[in-house]
Amino acid sequence: MIWNNLLWIVMFLSLYGPGIMGNIFIFVKHVHTLVTGTERKPTDLILIQLAFSNITIICTLELKDIATDFYFRKFLGKIDCRLVVFLGRLARGLSICTTCLLSMVQAVTINPRITLWRKLKPQTAGQVLPYLFLFWIFNSLISSNLLHYITAVTNVNRSVVGTYGRYCYMLPSSPRVRWLFISLMALRDVVFQSLMGWSSASMAVHLYKHHKRVSYLHSSKCVNNSSPEIRATLSTLILMTCFLFFYWADFLFSCYTGFTGEHDYIISAIKSFLEPGYAVLSPFVLISRDVHVAKFWNIH
Repeated sequence: MIWNNLLWIVMFLSLYGPGIMGNIFIFVKHVHTLVTGTERKPTDLILIQLAFSNITIICTLELKDIATDFYFRKFLGKIDCRLVVFLGRLARGLSICTTCLLSMVQAVTINPRITLWRKLKPQTAGQVLPYLFLFWIFNSLISSNLLHYITAVTNVNRSVVGTYGRYCYMLPSSPRVRWLFISLMALRDVVFQSLMGWSSASMAVHLYKHHKRVSYLHSSKCVNNSSPEIRATLSTLILMTCFLFFYWADFLFSCYTGFTGEHDYIISAIKSFLEPGYAVLSPFVLISRDVHVAKFWNIH
């Protein structure tokens, strides 16, 4: 147990720690730009919410899977379990919706010929607020069942297998309620990931056509790699790829463990890497983009 706990601490410091710091940097940077900047872009609010969602995901996973073993085990009661699990699912839903919105805004920005979606594109930071507000309402509703059915493991129910960790589990619910919320979550994931896939494909096609148009120029390579618009589009495509990879890897792995019933230490370690993978990696993709854009403007 001592070596297992030490490995969990090392995983937290090497994975969760940088992820939290990277997201805090993105959050503070875009809040500062939004408050003091002369040009407030719609993507500032989107990236603020994305960073906030990522921080919440990492923190709830930390509280649920690691910190309870060392510091807060006796404090994780019924209310705490409900809040931690509810915030974790809410943040994951916000991450899906916000990443999709970022992808669509970027797709319409670089390809103004998409007249249907251009009419819905927010032109100012204030016009983004209704979208983000709807995301909060929608994801709060489809996560609201957790506030009723999640409870803490006690001496009385300790024999029950915890669905949401060793100290929290979900009470039985009626099949109608269970399938209602499962259907709503599945519908959300299908709709937003379909839009994400469409916008990513649109951006990829546009970048390919752009490359073909300028391929005859001697400096085409420099243009393609240094233009702020191209860098923003490439970073958005990388974000979409990372999100889809970690989402489907975690989904398939969860299906495997659900069917086989295997829950050893190695499987737990892999799950602990897949669940926060996108939340940890995404801020560094955005930071890398900002560094390249800054170099572009310094050169010009």
